[in-house]
Amino acid sequence: MLVNDRVLSGIGRQVFSGSEGIQRICIYIPTLHGGGAERMMVNLANDLTARGYIVDLVLVEARGPYLAEIAPAVSVVDLAAGGVISSLPAFASHLSKTRPAVVISALSHANLIAILARMLSRVPCRLIISERSVLFAPGMPERSWKDGLVRLLMKLLYPFADQIVAISRGVQDDLHKWIGLPPGKVRTIYNPVVTAELPELAAAPVPHAWLAKGEPPVILGVGRLTAQKDFASLIRAFAVVRKERPCRLVILGEGELRADLEALVSEFDLKDDVLMPGFHNNPFAWMSRSAVFVFSSIFEGLGGALIQAMACGTPVISTDCPSGPAEILEDGKWGRLVPVGDVQGLARAIRFTLAADSHPDVRMRAAFFSDKRSVNEYLEVCFPDLAADRSGAQAKCP
Repeated sequence: MLVNDRVLSGIGRQVFSGSEGIQRICIYIPTLHGGGAERMMVNLANDLTARGYIVDLVLVEARGPYLAEIAPAVSVVDLAAGGVISSLPAFASHLSKTRPAVVISALSHANLIAILARMLSRVPCRLIISERSVLFAPGMPERSWKDGLVRLLMKLLYPFADQIVAISRGVQDDLHKWIGLPPGKVRTIYNPVVTAELPELAAAPVPHAWLAKGEPPVILGVGRLTAQKDFASLIRAFAVVRKERPCRLVILGEGELRADLEALVSEFDLKDDVLMPGFHNNPFAWMSRSAVFVFSSIFEGLGGALIQAMACGTPVISTDCPSGPAEILEDGKWGRLVPVGDVQGLARAIRFTLAADSHPDVRMRAAFFSDKRSVNEYLEVCFPDLAADRSGAQAKCP
């Protein structure tokens, strides 16, 4: 079912010189709930339409806060399937009807369905699957039999994709190690994190009185309230710092551990200094006015929120978790790296950052993760022949 009957008009040429006509690209993802993968796929869809491509954003269920961020030119297709596995027939049918040139999918279980849907539809499209996180890391929850089955199916089916995109070198190394994929099959492309709209969003009105001038410094964390993000360690570290100086902690996000984290806040008697206002569509207005951004994850794929905070000019601290933060911060050049779960180390890093007279210009590093750069690299894997032609033409230029 087409959610928005929006027709693309006035389409120009593709990004690669010498290419004629309009190419259709299909992006497949389960929902648009508030996760990093979902936001990045919306950014990718928006940027591809801006380049002149017809883009179908195909969702297992068209729900989630990022629906509001989709550009008018993107066609949103709701399979209304109720689940990723049950979406297979509808997705295969969609491919048969629309016959896109390229399919891009994200998240492991959705990637498997995308591979099977192309097989069923027999559409000769190019299939790019995106892996968003490491498969194994210390501190990860114990894997269920379903997780084991997904890993087995990844080994069996991932070789049928034309290209696998890892969102960090750490994820790429992980795929080689655990799935056994050959080097040429996997390419690292960083997420399209920093968009042209981000500075404007960062300058939006102050969303809370705590962020006004003259108030105590705000320490900010952003992400789903899950074990992976380890906000418990952040709260404990904040409790240490709060004993020494006035400051406040804000955690943006929603998730299943809200009650546990609120209980921890009460245990440390921090109710007056900790705010957990839930998910916000515009975290950038919070980031740009916070004294320090803390990324406390146990494991990641890349760390989009860390990059976004840097793009807002906010000093940053991160755990040195697998994978992403060490790549982003270039081993501590742009912000302090702390061992995973090290509460005292995190408290020392917060204390040092709040007291520092100057900080690295993190905007310079964040610019490396621009949507323009990312989309160029995605187009190279989507249309490798056009990319090769372009490279050849450039090589012939005097």
